Amino acid sequence: RSNSTTELSNQCTHKQSDHAFIYLLSNLLVDVHLHLSGFKISLPAGGITALEAVNLWKRHFAERGVTEPDHSSHYIIAYLFGAKTLESLDQRRLTEFLSPEKTEQMWKLCSRRLSRMPVQYVIEEWDFRDLTLKMRPPVFIPRPETEELVELVLTDLEMKLGTGAGADTQHTCLEVGCGSGAISLSLLKSLPQLKAIALDQSQDAVDLTGENALRLGLQDRLQIHHIDVMKDAETLLKLFSDVSALVSNPPYLFSEDMTTLEPEIFQFEDHAALDGGKDGLKVIKQILTLAPQILLNHG
Repeated sequence: RSNSTTELSNQCTHKQSDHAFIYLLSNLLVDVHLHLSGFKISLPAGGITALEAVNLWKRHFAERGVTEPDHSSHYIIAYLFGAKTLESLDQRRLTEFLSPEKTEQMWKLCSRRLSRMPVQYVIEEWDFRDLTLKMRPPVFIPRPETEELVELVLTDLEMKLGTGAGADTQHTCLEVGCGSGAISLSLLKSLPQLKAIALDQSQDAVDLTGENALRLGLQDRLQIHHIDVMKDAETLLKLFSDVSALVSNPPYLFSEDMTTLEPEIFQFEDHAALDGGKDGLKVIKQILTLAPQILLNHG
């Protein structure tokens, strides 16, 4: 389903309440989980500073087996102060006692992390290259390695856009499996003359990509479609042709390996964005089969 700029704006508005309800329900389940597990944390009677909070939660995260306990506590406490990192804050603020409001917020956020919710979902945002993207479960969280993929695509597209006959041609990039929109939006931000089409089998991903595009002011050059490349191949071929580049970070894990994933991934992220089938190549093979029918000769 295609979204024009106006439709995209309206859709995001109407979806806000639905997503808010889903997120509140997710948080309630986290609170119930912690209550039933009997996990208790005692805060200092006289209050707690930001630096003390970092060390306190780092210790509790480690005791509970939470991955990267140090980074988790740093990111969450920095988020309380509206910062990306603690290092960017005035050191005096780090030694002041947290207000009751910040203490309550700290408890809620860190409790979610204790349930193994990824820190990206806890603070509801994450940086990808030079973009800050909205994050929401169960949409796939972009990994640092994907930034390398973007760099490779940028190098290729810059050659097409900047030299020869290709410089005067309108170029469009198609992304299969857009997730939060990290790849497409990064390409659009770096290449003002580029247009992009983003597809995903998940309506949650389509909605989140739309929200991120609007927040970044890139919606006018991006089409977003709710299409499953495995089930809707005919629709895809009818809608798209003459694409300059096709990019994807598809699911590639073996189905049998899914249950071995860390709780942060297995319990919270969309399995369809991870499970590549018996041989891990199910979606990859489909993309390679369709690519010659979608790409331009010089794609």
